[in-house]
Amino acid sequence: MRADDRIRLRHMIEAGEAMAQFLAGRSRADLDSDRMLLFAVVRAIEVIGEAAARISEDARASAAAVPWKAIVGMRNRIIQAYWDIDTDIVWKTAAEEVPVLLPLLRSVLEEGDKA
Repeated sequence: MRADDRIRLRHMIEAGEAMAQFLAGRSRADLDSDRMLLFAVVRAIEVIGEAAARISEDARASAAAVPWKAIVGMRNRIIQAYWDIDTDIVWKTAAEEVPVLLPLLRSVLEEGDKA
């Protein structure tokens, strides 16, 4: 795996881990009442999506289980329609999907480090 792919995978993992810290002890209602939390979670999603968009095609192909297109699509939706963010989708992404994604990304990075 290319060095820049490993760096971007680390960025994705770090943003996902930060997101988990932001949500620790929080509820869905907190996302609506705490603007700082919403901004932090949205920013972490942006970082994950931007890094995913810059992963090489070779690395993406070798990690087909990662939903690259969906990750990048989520980032694009948040960036391009920032005024119309659905907080239910943000919560589902942050609380349900990213925790499933993190072990997968760690595995991809670990395999890439072996190669």
